[in-house]
Amino acid sequence: MSNKDKSSQISGFYKLSIKDRIELVKKFSNLNDEETQLFSSCLNMDIADRMIENVLGTFEIPLGIAVNFLINNKDYLVPMAIEESSVVAAASNAAKIARINGGFKTECTEPLMIGQIQILHIDDVVGSAKKILNKKKEILKLANNQDKVLVKFGGGAKDIEVRILDSPIGKMIVVHLIVDVRDAMGANAVNTMCEALAPMLEEIANGKVRLKILSNLADKRIVKAKAVFDKEKMGGEKVVDAFLESYNLAAIDPYRAATHNKGIMNGIDSLIIATGNDFRAIEAGAHAYAAKNGQYTSLSHYYKDKNGNLVGELELPMAIGIIGGVGNIHPKAKLCKKILGIKTAKELAEIVVSLGLAQNFAAVFALSTVGIQKGHMSLHAKNIAVMAGAEGNEIDKVAEKMIKEGKIKIDRAEEILKEIR
Repeated sequence: MSNKDKSSQISGFYKLSIKDRIELVKKFSNLNDEETQLFSSCLNMDIADRMIENVLGTFEIPLGIAVNFLINNKDYLVPMAIEESSVVAAASNAAKIARINGGFKTECTEPLMIGQIQILHIDDVVGSAKKILNKKKEILKLANNQDKVLVKFGGGAKDIEVRILDSPIGKMIVVHLIVDVRDAMGANAVNTMCEALAPMLEEIANGKVRLKILSNLADKRIVKAKAVFDKEKMGGEKVVDAFLESYNLAAIDPYRAATHNKGIMNGIDSLIIATGNDFRAIEAGAHAYAAKNGQYTSLSHYYKDKNGNLVGELELPMAIGIIGGVGNIHPKAKLCKKILGIKTAKELAEIVVSLGLAQNFAAVFALSTVGIQKGHMSLHAKNIAVMAGAEGNEIDKVAEKMIKEGKIKIDRAEEILKEIR
């Protein structure tokens, strides 16, 4: 299938059998038979044993595909590894609405990561801070000697920042080493550089280095996504107004903002996991960024355009890579990257943030109109049916009856199952 023939706008994808879904993704992403077999295989135990310690087995979660995504005028099928009902469907529907007005538009800064080097027990912190800045050229040279391959590809240590902080144990200096990590997440490269700089900085500052490690608040590596959600498709301007009323609570109240941002991370984490990246690092950076002005608030921002359409924007740090780490070891992570057709970490970051915006829009849209339970519980009903012992066609029959009655409970599922049988 040529690029011009590819479209992620797929009607009724959820109605297809698993076999037919795989066949569609196979054609879209040019997968071979061996790769498509990975969808139903488990992680090889030898690989698992090399990934972490004390391995007993593997733990699988469902891998789904979000459709309809148009990002910077390119179509994507988006793999999502997640166990929560309705998330994949909600993201696909949000992307369908965004698509009417051109889909998602994104922008990225350079892939700059921060390494922190903490220096303690300094007699003259102001004087030492100046000395460190005066030695910037030598510091950067030593850092770049640790990773000449990264430098060869245009990355490497680019700058330093020196901060003086007060603490209960006295004043300290924290040096920030700014490193362009190119298509890597960057933790290993940055940590290696920081450790190599410790002796030099101790000598310059006449102090003692303690911590020397990357920061997960990657606020120099920012990605922004924007989409216009069609007001008519949403149900009219009154629905847009209802959406904005719901959003504004997240903007002013940390209790709502935490749940609001969780909805964003439903989308983001699922793709981070699917591509073998570190979702804990992304979570930590995102939530810290949400509190960057002193109060925890919404990561996303919504407003109306001149035509009354809803405009959504999402901005957050995105420290992810496509080389190194688990993403180059785990067969399904490699497969998911091929499905996306990505060539750079920047492109992956743009997809991730677009997915986060889509997921957030879908959640707030549901909350401000029919309520979150309608779609969520419809899918949850099938899980309850399975828990009650339903099999095959029984699952849909039991779920449909519970939904119709508005009683999605395991005891009712068991009663219905008995009636059917």
